[in-house]
Amino acid sequence: MTTTNTTTQPGLVNNLASIMTPTKSVTNTAVGSGANGMGQSSFLKLFVTQLKNQDPLNPTDNQSFVAQLAQFSQLEATTNMSTQMSSLVTSLTGDQMLTGAALIGRQVAVPSVPAVVANGQPVTSYINLPNGADSLSLQFINSAGKVVRTDQLGTQPAGQTTETWNAKDDSGSTVPDGNYTVTAVAVVGGVSASIPVNTMTTVQSVTTNPKDSTLILKMAGGGTAPMSSVVAVGQ
Repeated sequence: MTTTNTTTQPGLVNNLASIMTPTKSVTNTAVGSGANGMGQSSFLKLFVTQLKNQDPLNPTDNQSFVAQLAQFSQLEATTNMSTQMSSLVTSLTGDQMLTGAALIGRQVAVPSVPAVVANGQPVTSYINLPNGADSLSLQFINSAGKVVRTDQLGTQPAGQTTETWNAKDDSGSTVPDGNYTVTAVAVVGGVSASIPVNTMTTVQSVTTNPKDSTLILKMAGGGTAPMSSVVAVGQ
């Protein structure tokens, strides 16, 4: 009787089977190409090696191959999507910077910045009152903390209220140039509450926040505000 010897490499087959088992998510190990990850090229090499060295008497189930190919296709699609999203974010960041640069030298209304009086020119502020107000009081305070002007605006409808300060104090005299804080107090249903004031001021420069890539506007009065907080744009 003639005996035919079949040469197999059980050690290699077993090792590959343990690496390529379909129950283990490929995406957890195949992302990246460093010491702690497996790239797409390595994945394909292992897959082809598994095909070449499988036991002919106990070949890998077809469903296992299909599952592995499906996992690889999903990994490739995810990797491509990640690359495309990174490119899109970079492109949008550049477009956003160009948009912000167009605001330099223009006036915008943002919260929590001082009203800058220059050459006695008026300063406009915006106050958002979603529910209206029974009365609205504005105060203009100089850098020494002194109230130079108080305006009583009376009943206000719901929505945005616009107030233009003529840069004069309560006696009618033009105030000195400088930074002035604008505060607003609204009375609604007998309850008083401080309301944020969005003051028009000139944009001097635009920078990018390194934490989240949002744009930060630097104002003439020294204050800063995110571009997303702009409620109005003027000349």
